Amino acid sequence: RSVNLFFPLIFTVFVFVLMSNFVGLVPFSFTTTSHLAITFGLGLALFGGINILAVNIHGLRFLTLFYPKDAPLALAPLIVLIELISYVFRVLSLSVRLFANMMSGHALLKILISFSWIAFSQAFLSVSGAILAIVFCVMVLESGIAFVQAYVFTVLVCLYLKEGLYLH
Repeated sequence: RSVNLFFPLIFTVFVFVLMSNFVGLVPFSFTTTSHLAITFGLGLALFGGINILAVNIHGLRFLTLFYPKDAPLALAPLIVLIELISYVFRVLSLSVRLFANMMSGHALLKILISFSWIAFSQAFLSVSGAILAIVFCVMVLESGIAFVQAYVFTVLVCLYLKEGLYLH
């Protein structure tokens, strides 16, 4: 199978996550990626699709993914159990990583903006100016984090897709 076949999917996932992250930087907006249900749903849909694709391509040979080629037979039940658990928990780690990074950064940004607004409305101009400078710096940092998180999410999906296509 040509990897170019999956480029539209990968590009769409990247743009969706990136734009969702950037929309959250707009004050009073809704950050979809800072909600676990959204990131878990996206991760589960991608993981399910990759597994369906892998089973369609490899059939029962897909199960060799859970037992390394040269592993001792006596350890087979333990190895298969560990591999299966780590394979299933990919969805959770993929979604929690994105959720936690977006929620924490955006929450910090919203707290700082609120604090700045309160200071400004009570005529603490020197304090509010300093807070606005901090907000600007955090906004720049959050923009970088938004891009990096979209990139990491997409790279991990690509790794999972590669493993499903080529089995190890």
